[in-house]
Amino acid sequence: MKLSAARDELLAQLQTVSRVASTRGAIQALSGVQILADSSGVELRATDMEVGLRVPLPAQVEREGSIVLPARLLVDVVRSLSGPTVALELRAAEQDVELVAGNATFHIRTLRSEDFPPFPESEEDGAVRVPAQAFVATILKVSRSASRDETRPVLTGILVSASDRELRMVATDSYRLSVKETQLEQPLQQGFEANVPARALEELARLVQQLDGEELTVAVRQNQIVFGIGGVVLSSRLIEGQFPNYRQLLPETYEHELNVSGGEVTDVVRRISLLAQKNAPLRLSFQPGELTVSSQTPDIGEARESLPIAFQGEPFEIGFNPEFLRDGLEGVESGDIVLKLISPLRPGLIQAADDPGFLYLIMPIRLNV
Repeated sequence: MKLSAARDELLAQLQTVSRVASTRGAIQALSGVQILADSSGVELRATDMEVGLRVPLPAQVEREGSIVLPARLLVDVVRSLSGPTVALELRAAEQDVELVAGNATFHIRTLRSEDFPPFPESEEDGAVRVPAQAFVATILKVSRSASRDETRPVLTGILVSASDRELRMVATDSYRLSVKETQLEQPLQQGFEANVPARALEELARLVQQLDGEELTVAVRQNQIVFGIGGVVLSSRLIEGQFPNYRQLLPETYEHELNVSGGEVTDVVRRISLLAQKNAPLRLSFQPGELTVSSQTPDIGEARESLPIAFQGEPFEIGFNPEFLRDGLEGVESGDIVLKLISPLRPGLIQAADDPGFLYLIMPIRLNV
């Protein structure tokens, strides 16, 4: 294999693809980037066996072939180069790649290509085309609620459903639940439903935000999902197991339904959360006409702030995880927030006043008096 490419383009594509390379595991090749060069061009690939990413690289190919090089080392080397063009050539006898840019020459040992897994092909047949920006906006609304606990793998995913003119995503870590329903301008050719690892969808969101493509292709297979946009292909395994029925988790009625200024209450919660450390809860005290947000951490300090609110009824106090509450409030990007509450030991619901398609259910923390 022998090729040359612009240094800046090579670095940009290496930084993109190397994000999904494995940082742990027994198979050394998974920590690498595979470079494939043939008559159709050059492609960079990386995978950790859960998420795979393929990106094109504009390059001049003199000799076809494929190699696997250590991802982190290759990124660091290319970043350090000063020449405008980088040439790479496989030296089969030495089992390394010669990399030349300007007056600098590097020889980097290759990893075992035999250990690098094959990638699924991006097929147009059966793929669903969805608006890229709408898909990403929906991901960003719910992804924070996905669990990071690998002992409950079904909760580490986002349940993605699409049919006709509706796109819906649901995520929960059992302490909070996010639901976002997005109405599409054009109906989809066909529907699909899949539990996709949140990490894969977060990577997809980063990619779409970097690219200019307006349309995203989605192909769901038996145990995989494949996304394509602008020549970039991201694939991911699907999560097995039954995702919780989120509708059963939503209370049917609430004792209090309060409209509050989204910007004001979010700013108050951010400020007072600074003194809620070491797992200390954020306390919300409701009295007629007033909400007081407070926090206290032993040996650090305490804070409180009040704001007017249209609350009527018996005073009560409820506690929430500060980070989880902030995530829910920040999920409402603008306008008023609807806060629905039942009692200090029942979950609360956050909605946007002008967006009934977004729901954020949060479990309370039992407070010590």
